[in-house]
Amino acid sequence: MTRDRPEPPLALVAELTHRCPLQCPYCANPVALGRSGGELDTATWRRVLDEAASLGVLQLHFSGGEPTVRSDLDVLVRHAAGLGMYSNLITSGVLLDAARLRLLAEAGLDHIQLSFQDADPGNADRIGGLAGGHAGKLAVARQLRAAGLPLTVNFVVHRQNLERVPDMIGLGEALDAGRIEIAHVQYYGWALMNRDALLPTRAQLDAATDAVEAARARLRGRMVIDYVVPDYYAERPKACMGGWGRRIITVTPAGKALPCHAAEGLPGLAFPCVRETTLAAIWQDSPAFVRFRGTGWMAEPCRSCDQRETDWGGCRCQAFTLTGDAARTDPACAKAPDHAMMNAATAASALPPPAFVYRRYRSPSEPASTVGALPQTPAGGFAPCTPTRGSAPGPVI
Repeated sequence: MTRDRPEPPLALVAELTHRCPLQCPYCANPVALGRSGGELDTATWRRVLDEAASLGVLQLHFSGGEPTVRSDLDVLVRHAAGLGMYSNLITSGVLLDAARLRLLAEAGLDHIQLSFQDADPGNADRIGGLAGGHAGKLAVARQLRAAGLPLTVNFVVHRQNLERVPDMIGLGEALDAGRIEIAHVQYYGWALMNRDALLPTRAQLDAATDAVEAARARLRGRMVIDYVVPDYYAERPKACMGGWGRRIITVTPAGKALPCHAAEGLPGLAFPCVRETTLAAIWQDSPAFVRFRGTGWMAEPCRSCDQRETDWGGCRCQAFTLTGDAARTDPACAKAPDHAMMNAATAASALPPPAFVYRRYRSPSEPASTVGALPQTPAGGFAPCTPTRGSAPGPVI
């Protein structure tokens, strides 16, 4: 890969909307959620998919918010199938039913990734902020397998559900999932706001890891279990999104193109808009995508590290969140000058967890600290990529 002509991205993450009936306190969406009035329309998304296929994208992940809120989802799935892209739907499942699943299967959807908040129904509904949500997910899981769609079940884990990892794996088996993902919360967006309520102790993490390894040994050859651990107890950083601008391109509901879903909050980077330029031009030439691509941007200790083309410097968003400088070494790395910040953050895991700040829409003038109740989502719109006179800025982290 060179600066002038990077390899094509493997995957496009199409964030169709920020709307969602769940209100998970670890949601990766920005705290300032985009409203429906600013979402890309069907024709623009079809053009983006055309450009993605021409660029060489092989995998398409429909995400959100909750992508099934969009009534045109089957149209976009059919369009992607016609382009030869493998399509995956990442969903809470609570808006799906047998008829909608048949429609999506007939349109050519290849796979569904269904998220769960817990194996315990009461705690699952408490975490998701939606009464009856867990029961609905179970029904949908069985319906989609009846429709012949491959299933991955995704359990997002943290200090308030981690002891039930064995039960989660058992539920995945009972639902005949082809793959189970046990994904620890990653601390951006709403999850960062709720970090003290979500970050597990080291003992919890070790017990969960042991449970996953035992299940992997028991199910070897029958089921794949993916395991995503939190960076806060790591010695080496992960190659976030496969490296900045190397494998994945994300398009937000408003049309901004990002190297990762959390990148919009980084200062000094102007992320381009698919309303105004092509996906190929964005991927190949955008200064925001070039900024941390490869290794040329790295300072010490990354610059001379023998892992620099393995972890690609770790996460730029995490570096900025914790240190205020997106170009610093990710504090998840034991070699980082700021690694002690991780130890300071994990100290809170020994204290009683505070109440969740639930994900919901709020007015631009409402302080984030007041977000905590579970009201109905208000109607309204948010600004497109380039704000017009008198409009509010687009969503930021």
